[in-house]
Order: sequence, then structure tokens, then C-alpha cells
Amino acid sequence: MTQHRLDPTPETVVEVFSRDSAPVLAVDAGDRLVVRSLDASGYLAPQASPGDRPPTMFSPSRGHCLTGPVEVRGAQAGDVLSVHLEALQPDTWGWTVAAAVDNPLNQRLGVTGGQPAWLLWDVDASSGQAVDQHGFRVVLAPFLGVIGVASAEPGEHSTIPPRPGSGGNIDCRELVAGSTLYLPVQVPGALLSLGDGHAAQGDGEVGGTAIECGMTTQLVVDVLRERPVPGIHAETPDALLTFGFSTDLNAASGDALDAMLTWMQALHDVDRATALALASTCVDLRVTQVVNQTWGVHAVLRRSALTR
Repeated sequence: MTQHRLDPTPETVVEVFSRDSAPVLAVDAGDRLVVRSLDASGYLAPQASPGDRPPTMFSPSRGHCLTGPVEVRGAQAGDVLSVHLEALQPDTWGWTVAAAVDNPLNQRLGVTGGQPAWLLWDVDASSGQAVDQHGFRVVLAPFLGVIGVASAEPGEHSTIPPRPGSGGNIDCRELVAGSTLYLPVQVPGALLSLGDGHAAQGDGEVGGTAIECGMTTQLVVDVLRERPVPGIHAETPDALLTFGFSTDLNAASGDALDAMLTWMQALHDVDRATALALASTCVDLRVTQVVNQTWGVHAVLRRSALTR
């Protein structure tokens, strides 16, 4: 296994997904990567005070500051890219902002028209906690909000909405160290980009941001010819996950459950109706995020919840 190091520089970052982006690194299936990414906004220094705007990697910014893209040699359209997250180390500082956007959810919550709320965090990976300027403490559970591959569609594609065919801004807090995310490959080499580190987040990411931070991620990539379930899905240390993405929450929920039933049928050799009956006893549907123009839902089957 070859190990590669990739750090964020003006030559190794992108803020869109595109099949035409030149890869900044080429690796083989089975290789290990150590990838450092900046926070979602690409800040080059910590914020000195709430609302401070230090210099950023991209100015103005169109999307998340991502490290990549990385070409995985041999990956072809129709394959599945396996991204196994071995370790995730957040930077020592992060930030959260809420009520900064005039959208239907913030209107419903009555927080538009005023000053946004900013939290600045000291992140201590050794203690497993983050502390903000008010003294509030949050337990760390670091993960990457964005892991995605290039779309087969031409042009540049925003990093903001998650995409059913290529991943991206999934924002699933279950994807901690020890997890493997499976992404359909759409273009030769897959062109993997990642970033948007979160030191901690609740399901939904209801305020629009998590504890946004830089992240150093150790991962192993592999190319698979097939998987028992189509589309984006994942295995965590204790669960199986399937995803749905749509502007319609009902559709996102249905897609996540549909994929989970397909997986359960393959795992347990049961018909679809039986898979649904079993799912009703042990599968959780969770709202992944509500803030990225496209709703996310993930279906969760804990490994210990169903045995035979």
C-alpha cells in the first residue's frame, strides 16, 4: 500500500465539482491518503472575533473549499468508489453561525432580519471537547461534510446540494472514523474531492452550519465492480446507512428506505414485503440535513438490531 499526502494550496483545492477539473494527484486502488482540508469557507486564519472575516482561499467564494480532485486509476463509470475513513483529526479552532440566511426555515423560526449568532470554538481533540466563547461545551464527533466524485454531466456543479449520483455535501454525522462511504463512479478516475470538516453536528444541521473546522483525514480508496445496493450508501462501525436526497422530504425518505430494503433483501435473502416488515421493527429514518437546497434523509440499520 502506497501512502500519499495532500495539503490545501491554491493548486490543490476546488470549489466546484467538474469532470473537466484536472486531478491534483493520481493514486491506485488500495492506496492510503492523508488529506488536509480547510474549513468550508476556506479561512486561512482563525476568526479573531464573532463575525470576523479573515482571508479565504477563494475570494469571492462559490462553494465549499475542497481538497482535490484525486484520480483513482482504473476507476470507470459504473464502478463503485470505496472511501474508507481511517482517522479524522479536527483543527484546533472552529466556528458556527446561525440565522445568517433569509430562508423559509429561518423565517419559520423567527430569526430573520436580526443579527446572526456566531460561536467561536476552541477544539481539543485530546479531551474530545470543543468550548465556545460563552463557555458551552460540545462532545466531538468529527466527520467530513463533503465527500464526492465528479458528475458525468458537463460543466461546473455547485458543492452545496448533495447529489444522488455522486455524493458531495451529504453532511451525515454518522460518517465518523471507521466508516466506509460507497460512491457511484461516473467518470474515468472518479475525481474524488473532500472537505467541509465538522468537529460536531446534530442530525439536520438545523442552523446551517456545524462546528466548521479544518480537518486532517486518513483514508483508503478502493474500486469495486459491484455492490448489493445501488446508489450512495455507507457502513459505519455499528450500522448500515442508505441515503435519499430531494427537495421533497417524502421523496428523500422513500429513496433512503427503498435502498435499505434492497440491501436487507440481499443480506437476509427475504422478499421485499418481508424486508419492509423487518425494517419497521429496527430501521431508523433520520433527517440528515435541511439546509443545502436539497433535503437529506438517511436510513440506519444498527448491526445489533437484526440478527438471524
